[in-house]
Amino acid sequence: MLSRFSSRRHFDDLSEQEVLALAISSEEDDALIYRTFAQRLRDDFPASAAVFDGMAEEEDGHRHRLIELHRARFGEVIPLIRREHVSGYHARSPVWLDPDLGLDRIRGIARQMENAAGSFYAAAARRTTDARTRDLLGSLAAAEAGHVQKADRLEAEHLTADAREAEDQSAHRQFVLTWVQPGLAGLMDGSVSTLAPIFATAFATRDPWTTFLVGAAASIGAGISMGFTEVASDDGVISGRGSAWKRGVATGVMTTLGGMGHALPYLIPDFWTATTIALIVVFVELWAIVWIQNRYMQTPFLRATFQVVLGGALVFAAGALIGAG
Repeated sequence: MLSRFSSRRHFDDLSEQEVLALAISSEEDDALIYRTFAQRLRDDFPASAAVFDGMAEEEDGHRHRLIELHRARFGEVIPLIRREHVSGYHARSPVWLDPDLGLDRIRGIARQMENAAGSFYAAAARRTTDARTRDLLGSLAAAEAGHVQKADRLEAEHLTADAREAEDQSAHRQFVLTWVQPGLAGLMDGSVSTLAPIFATAFATRDPWTTFLVGAAASIGAGISMGFTEVASDDGVISGRGSAWKRGVATGVMTTLGGMGHALPYLIPDFWTATTIALIVVFVELWAIVWIQNRYMQTPFLRATFQVVLGGALVFAAGALIGAG
């Protein structure tokens, strides 16, 4: 009843010809998506690009066989019907339009595409009582399952251990450049630069609430400033550091968190309790920075410790002395 007033047809209401036409258009769309992935990966990940080229060719082969079946059963004119015209058909969010998709995300999307299509066709085949339609949908389900197996064979052919290791290293490097490095810069700025104003206010006023307000203002203001500075300073095209907005979000959020970490304890009314907890938080923040530098930036542990802990101690001492004076 409701389908009469909807602009979309339900899958169960489609004729066998329309189901076949839908399968043809779906195979065509999937081939185009795989070619898009291959084009994006070709420069940095040539082995994975070859895998997606092969998957696109496999989709083309199935589409040609489906067209031949349609020609034999229904003639030359294929109805124009696509997945967005059908209610209940497996919908796909156009995530491939995102120019900053990582290699692992692209691989995951491809596998989801094949698994979803195969599961849908298999379920549709089980629901129908018409022998020819059941055979058609079952064949499509088998074809989609074959695509997954074909993708595995292509990965085994093109993605040797050395090729996969090289591509994984490249993907890790991009992750570090886009997320870790900007986030680390923000955490360092938020944790260290706010030490002086927060503890100067704390020792000057001995008022936890005033200290919290100053700390929150300094942290949020620094986060906004650092985030927009990162976005405006480098669009990532020449440097290869990735999306400016992703880097800006990483920098801004981590800057704010770095400052708020030792501002939040001053919500405790007792001054010395709040100060003690704030100092513990500062200690954890500084050692977290050291760990991130050592883990992701390959900075020697002792050098990172000297730079971060000594720098933080000097900034804290400056703030405490100014506030006490």
